[in-house]
Amino acid sequence: MRRSLSIAMTRALRYCVVIVGSTAVSLAAQVPDPLFKLDAASRFAVDATVDSAKALGLPWKFLLLRAQEGIAKGVDGRHIANAVKARFASLKDARAVLGNVSDQELNAAAALIDSRVRPEQLAPLKNQPRGRSLVSALTVLGDLVTKGIPAEEASSAIVKLWQGGAGDADFMGLFRNVESDILQGLNPGTALQNRTRESLGPSGKIPPSAGEPDTQSP
Repeated sequence: MRRSLSIAMTRALRYCVVIVGSTAVSLAAQVPDPLFKLDAASRFAVDATVDSAKALGLPWKFLLLRAQEGIAKGVDGRHIANAVKARFASLKDARAVLGNVSDQELNAAAALIDSRVRPEQLAPLKNQPRGRSLVSALTVLGDLVTKGIPAEEASSAIVKLWQGGAGDADFMGLFRNVESDILQGLNPGTALQNRTRESLGPSGKIPPSAGEPDTQSP
């Protein structure tokens, strides 16, 4: 029981990242000089990158937050500047692939590109219907990759679920079930294939009652 509660709390915390990230971004913008601890050269590089993001209409506050995270961890200024530049490049790639999406969706996609998911693997997620958010799909894609599933396999599964009408609960349920299967010794890729097939069923669409994880292995 205690272990189940711990897992549930971990999952809940994971999917609060967007809310927490948005709040942190807002707070970052309110700090008088959030970069004052950087050396002059690194500060100049970060400021220049942030200005470039502003000029392109990209969510520059996420770049500022990334720099602040590095500062808080005591990361060398040069590495912080490089990380900010890398995220800026990924934001541009994400925008080119997904088009006009929310700042949170764009940053989530950029984080995936930073983690070596290829931009073209996100292309099928472009032009989502009104009212549907990509944040959960992108977050779960990143989670699957961290579990050792190749990005190509993980992105293919997420795209199939997205195109099959999956919602936030479906993506979260998928990851919980895959994680459970992996803990029971199943190969990560096999677990994902089984659970994706199970979620979609013969029709290739998410049933109306889907989205809740189960405790049985496939």
